Amino acid sequence: MKKPVPRLRFIISVIFVLCLFVVFQIHKSDLFGKTLQTPYQVNNIFISIASSSSSHRQNFLTKYSNESDGNRAKHPDAVETDTCAGRYIYMHDLPSLFNDDIIKNCRTLIKWFNICPFIVNSGLGPQVLEYANKTPQVLTTKTGSWYSTNQFLLSVIFRERMKHYECLTNDSSQASAIYIPYFAGLDVGRHLWGYNTMVRDALGTKLARWLRERPEWRKMHGRDHFFVAGRIGWDFRRCSDEASDWGSNLMCLPEFSNTTMLSIETTAWTNEFALPYPTYFHPKSLTEVRIWQRKVKSVERTHLFCFVGAPRPKLDGSIRGEIIKQCLASHGTCKFLNCNEPGKDCDNPVKIMDAFERSVFCLQPPGDSYTRRSIFDSILAGCIPVFFHPGSGYKQYRWYFPKDYTKYSVYIPENGMKNGTVSLRNLLGRIDIDKESVLRMRNEVVKIIPKIIYTKPGLVGSEKIEDAFDIAVDRVIERVTMVKRMMEEGKDIRSEYSQIRDLRKLE
Repeated sequence: MKKPVPRLRFIISVIFVLCLFVVFQIHKSDLFGKTLQTPYQVNNIFISIASSSSSHRQNFLTKYSNESDGNRAKHPDAVETDTCAGRYIYMHDLPSLFNDDIIKNCRTLIKWFNICPFIVNSGLGPQVLEYANKTPQVLTTKTGSWYSTNQFLLSVIFRERMKHYECLTNDSSQASAIYIPYFAGLDVGRHLWGYNTMVRDALGTKLARWLRERPEWRKMHGRDHFFVAGRIGWDFRRCSDEASDWGSNLMCLPEFSNTTMLSIETTAWTNEFALPYPTYFHPKSLTEVRIWQRKVKSVERTHLFCFVGAPRPKLDGSIRGEIIKQCLASHGTCKFLNCNEPGKDCDNPVKIMDAFERSVFCLQPPGDSYTRRSIFDSILAGCIPVFFHPGSGYKQYRWYFPKDYTKYSVYIPENGMKNGTVSLRNLLGRIDIDKESVLRMRNEVVKIIPKIIYTKPGLVGSEKIEDAFDIAVDRVIERVTMVKRMMEEGKDIRSEYSQIRDLRKLE
């Protein structure tokens, strides 16, 4: 005859005793830092007896399962390091009328110029192909990283990079800064000629209203927000209602006066910072960059200096006419690529880069504004830039250029060009005599290259490059962090968003 089944009360009592024992051992290990080996063993016995217990109890106990099954319990102090801590960016999901709808109507974006072919490849433009024998000699085209990039498409390029930013977050409370993907430069560019102020200002005013209603905005009233303009800062500083005055009133709106604007040229306000103009080179690895750097270090330079550009006869005080005159009179010492001629040499990346690669010095006088895209194309070619005004480079790209400008460039005050007392051939020729000094300067120029290019999205690990985008994001985060600290300490932050232009910053 079989023995009677133990009563339910007895089983419950055994389970209760075992539970008390497990809890005691766990508590003791927490107090005295002992291992959890004893509770592991007891747990295994307990689970085998009480396999029919409730699922939540079993889940609790299996946290301490035997180490032999490969599920080792983590030490309570072992917290994974968050590599994005302090680097998170939140990107506003703007209605498409503030970005994508603008580029859909691309034929209207720039008067007298069709920018549509350059919008492909997320703003990088059409790929440069080996369509001529000279192309592979000038560019490293086999890598597929050279594009006919238009200088006004930086906002499109930047947004694409931000989409792939490793520390992008959907949680705005985590963010160290907030990005507004508004194509401000393309918006205002289509209305600069022949439109009244109401039309020029319309979309920016709508965006200001949209931002003001967002919860992310109320946190700091926009002081943690930034956007990329894609044109020079002056195009957004019309603070009057005069139709004859230039640009839009974007940066004069109360909302945007609290933001940080990243433009290709600043105009001496405290919340503007200059980013490099986009070049033709958008590499997909650090290896590519190093190959290119070696190439421009070793190329034979047959011209002492060069100028790629056009005269500005209607611009008072322009020194371009004198530069072109001296270049043409140099008997081959200077290479001049005339951007006024109909041959479209200045629309051809190969011809432009060839001129820069074959020259020791590249002249960078002001044009319609202080800066020009040519500065960055020439640096990319390893050509030593020659500046004539501090506002063309030294006072603009502080995040990107060395503080000691004598290490990588030549400075010639423009007054010497205006009064005819400077001979470019003689002055640059004297510098070129010291070949070791020129070599040191070129090496410094080549070191700048990774900082002023915009790489393809998605680079990781050993191939990651700290490019112009990364530097910009890091500096914006530093700025927002500083402003937050000032606010916490009760300091006056008005100076960081001043609406007073300080021209001394460009002198």
